[in-house]
Amino acid sequence: MTRPMTRRMESRMESRMESQNEGQLGQASSLEATLPPAGLTVAAVARRIGVAPATLRTWDRRYGLGPTKHTQGSHRRYSEEDLARLTAMRRLIVAGVSPAEAAAQAMTFSGAPDFADERISTEFAGDLIALLKRACLSLDRAIVEDEIAAAISRDGVGATWSNVLVPLLKEVGDDWAKSGKGIEVEHMLSEIISRALAESSCKVTNPVNPTPVLLACVGEENHHLAISALAACLAQDSIQVQYLGARTPQVAINETVRRSVPPAIFLWAQLASNANRAFVDDLPSVRPTPRVILGGPGWNGVQCERAYVAHDLGSARIEIARAVGISSH
Repeated sequence: MTRPMTRRMESRMESRMESQNEGQLGQASSLEATLPPAGLTVAAVARRIGVAPATLRTWDRRYGLGPTKHTQGSHRRYSEEDLARLTAMRRLIVAGVSPAEAAAQAMTFSGAPDFADERISTEFAGDLIALLKRACLSLDRAIVEDEIAAAISRDGVGATWSNVLVPLLKEVGDDWAKSGKGIEVEHMLSEIISRALAESSCKVTNPVNPTPVLLACVGEENHHLAISALAACLAQDSIQVQYLGARTPQVAINETVRRSVPPAIFLWAQLASNANRAFVDDLPSVRPTPRVILGGPGWNGVQCERAYVAHDLGSARIEIARAVGISSH
């Protein structure tokens, strides 16, 4: 369920306020790192232990691991003891303990937070993948949504997709293929990722290209997350797109090319059965000639002189940028 906008605004305000005092707070790299007398806000604690602010609020609501310092006329703040318990909670979850059990153990934890040895940072993709996978297996939608949103905000769509989401999807898919169980986990994760990417593909207000780039999944291709990730990356690059969605027939692609004359055409095929070079050969002739880019493992081994084969999201992004006149990316 979407949280009220006021909470999101509050989090952004907290982040700005805390960044002004970043030099005083330091990087919390040792046991000697001190907290301000008034304690830390949600945003500050989230940065120190490497989770989304919304995750901290979830832990507070579900397990009682919230801030305990009270200041007259202001929000509650986290004390050093609170920070130690949350650090222990984060470490236990990544180690494989269920959130409920980790919270129970963290509540009994005493001592100072040892950031030098025990700080868990989501900049390490493996830790984030492990956390997301366990949340998925528990069908903990809120944590999966919050952590993916935080990663995209922090690292960008491209890095989050390549380093976190692709490996995560592979692990979840492999588990289902081996055991025959967990199809609900894969569907939940795919829907969350799809929605997160859609939110990142908001309308480009000042696009560098007056005519949108054409994106389409060819044939009967239903695997659309990768092309959605590309669309979100291009939005970050101020490149507007016309995305025709999954299972786009040849006639829809051709009519869009005739009517709009896009600077680039990106055709996605996850499966080899959908990678028919006729989708390229039968494109209508228009001027100026669009740059045709093929993406997805389905195109491996397909010889097509009229198209460039992009082997990953990064290379597709670069080729499209060049097609719209951005010389460097």
